Amino acid sequence: MEDVTLSGKYVRLEPLDQRHLDGLVAAAAADPSLYQWSVVPQGKEATARYIETAVAGRDAGTALPFATVRIADGAVIGSTRFFDIVRWAWPEGHPRYGRTDPDVCEIGYTWLTLQAIRTAANTEAKFLMLAHAFEVGRVLRVCLHTDVRNRRSRAAMERMGGQFEGILRVHRMAADITPRDSARYSIVAADWPDVKARLAQLLDRG
Repeated sequence: MEDVTLSGKYVRLEPLDQRHLDGLVAAAAADPSLYQWSVVPQGKEATARYIETAVAGRDAGTALPFATVRIADGAVIGSTRFFDIVRWAWPEGHPRYGRTDPDVCEIGYTWLTLQAIRTAANTEAKFLMLAHAFEVGRVLRVCLHTDVRNRRSRAAMERMGGQFEGILRVHRMAADITPRDSARYSIVAADWPDVKARLAQLLDRG
């Protein structure tokens, strides 16, 4: 995946870089207690490192990070990214041989500032990213993981139509610096038309 700006009615996803530093610092500081289950940097130094790590993933071709910008006032309200971007080794002669776009990826590292919680921001960001993945990148599957304890995130994944695949035990380090069990969800290309309609319906409700 190459750098791209994804724009909707409520949010614009811009390729993340250091120009978003001050906006991200302010967004994360609004209510740090929101981020019990998510790794969200606090302070300018930590946020600068966060951006550097995200950009390094982009340079390596394994991630595509975004700053989430509210269109109404241009405020940075959070961040999200494609990551674990993988291209499979299709044999020569296969229709997918020689692709530059990935075959599968994950959406994650998603967080929003306090004022953007329970607004259309997250729904529209997911809509824009999934549409880009399935309709432009022609990926076969998008995965989403969350801490098994994060009921709000799990409910959001289920509401959009993500299919629960199970619990990955001791999958990643949690935000509280413990081994994390992750709830795994996925959306495959065949699911996308129904998921797209469901997300559009949620956005119509505002």
